[in-house]
Amino acid sequence: MPSRWSSFVADCDGDARPRTLHEDGNAAHRLRVEHDRDTLLVHLSGEDGEAWTVLAVDRASRRYVVVQSRRQSDAAQEAYSRLHE
Repeated sequence: MPSRWSSFVADCDGDARPRTLHEDGNAAHRLRVEHDRDTLLVHLSGEDGEAWTVLAVDRASRRYVVVQSRRQSDAAQEAYSRLHE
């Protein structure tokens, strides 16, 4: 029986160290993870590449905030700000 699960894969074309993953077979559906010493940010685009959901996690306490916005940068900034209020 075929698996219902799909994977996010790196697009290595043109970038020796890809920073963004995309759904295998759907390049518009993207995922990116980044972190600093205190915070982990997970950016997930909509299935069609529009709008973003960002999960911000405090690395020490594991407290988290989830924010959705049309723009990736707006979602990331709001999630980070709300997490560290």
